[in-house]
Amino acid sequence: MIKSLLLQAGSGGAGNYTQFIMLAGMIAIFYFFFIRPQQKKQKDQKKFIEEIKKGDQVVTVGGIHGKVVAVEDTTLTLDVDRGSKLTIEKSSVSLDASKRLTE
Repeated sequence: MIKSLLLQAGSGGAGNYTQFIMLAGMIAIFYFFFIRPQQKKQKDQKKFIEEIKKGDQVVTVGGIHGKVVAVEDTTLTLDVDRGSKLTIEKSSVSLDASKRLTE
């Protein structure tokens, strides 16, 4: 009986290390497959917004397609139809339509 208790106590320590390794592995997988790609996407979006210039074709978050006719500090003016212009925030631009059309 004492021998079986000692064997159970000895194997419990190895189980703790295994659980720790599994937890560390799950955290690493979560970081490399979820957090890191999201950070890269946010970095690329910020860079894209900073590099918008006059003449670019863009799509807003709301789905409005337009050509940039003026760039200010935090806003853009889009020509959405012949003479129809909208002033929007730079942060509401989701992607570059000219690059998407060529791909």
